[in-house]
Amino acid sequence: MLMIKHFSIISKRNFAILMDKFVVRKRSKASTESKQSDEAPIEEEEKKSPKKVPPTIQPNQEEVKEGFPSYDEFESQMHPSWINVLRPWLDTGKLRKLHTWLTTEYATTACRPPPHEIFTAFRLTPFDSIKVVVVGQDPYPAPNDAMGLSFSVHRGIKVPGSLRNIYKCLQTDSSLNFKPPKHGDLTRWAEQGVFMLNAVLTVRQGAPNSHAKKGWEEFTDEVIKAINKERSGVVFMLWGAFAQAKAQGVNRSKHFILEACHPSPLSASKGGFFTCRHFSRANEYLRSNGASEIDWNLE
Repeated sequence: MLMIKHFSIISKRNFAILMDKFVVRKRSKASTESKQSDEAPIEEEEKKSPKKVPPTIQPNQEEVKEGFPSYDEFESQMHPSWINVLRPWLDTGKLRKLHTWLTTEYATTACRPPPHEIFTAFRLTPFDSIKVVVVGQDPYPAPNDAMGLSFSVHRGIKVPGSLRNIYKCLQTDSSLNFKPPKHGDLTRWAEQGVFMLNAVLTVRQGAPNSHAKKGWEEFTDEVIKAINKERSGVVFMLWGAFAQAKAQGVNRSKHFILEACHPSPLSASKGGFFTCRHFSRANEYLRSNGASEIDWNLE
């Protein structure tokens, strides 16, 4: 009887130890999965269970004091070539309506990028200078990351996972002799004719996709339609299902379409992004059409 009781105590202890190990292992796995999802594009996040809506973050008081620009100032942040080509759509008043909503949104909620950087892509890359189009989803929602160019961040900000993978893709292509910089500022590409467009140009801080379906999608649809219609020989780099759907109407006989998986850490290694050679293939196409190549090095 004493032996049976002793065995029962040992069994309970062993069972408790096993359960503790199982719980620790399960927590460790959950923590790892959470870290991996930080850089996931929206299309991947939507496959998971919906997250709780983050609390509203109060706007920076200096930005509130500065105020959101008037509509005329807002529109004029774009290069004149863009205003000219988009004039028929701008005259519908839809951008003005979006501007009214943004004025209130920026005054009551922390939003990104800052007002003067919303149209950075349209300022740095005039319509007639476009050689390459890179389509993203919406700006980085972290406090100081977004700067108006898809995938790009200001100098001094840690390079995001998706952009690190873009650099790795460039490095893998030996024909480019690319040297990855320590920063994530892609301004130099924009100035050479790489138009880095997000489908939605603004976002609430800490809340990805929060400015979807407010009017930006129609605006950027018109932008892509204008490039497709008025230009020829443009390279479209479409990474992931979202970007590919966004530009599905582009004429493939008139432009050069390059498709690959999204460069996020969740997708890049599984989908062959690192070996897609989009950057060297873009240069080959530009050269064959008599256009100057892009120098992908950033320093």
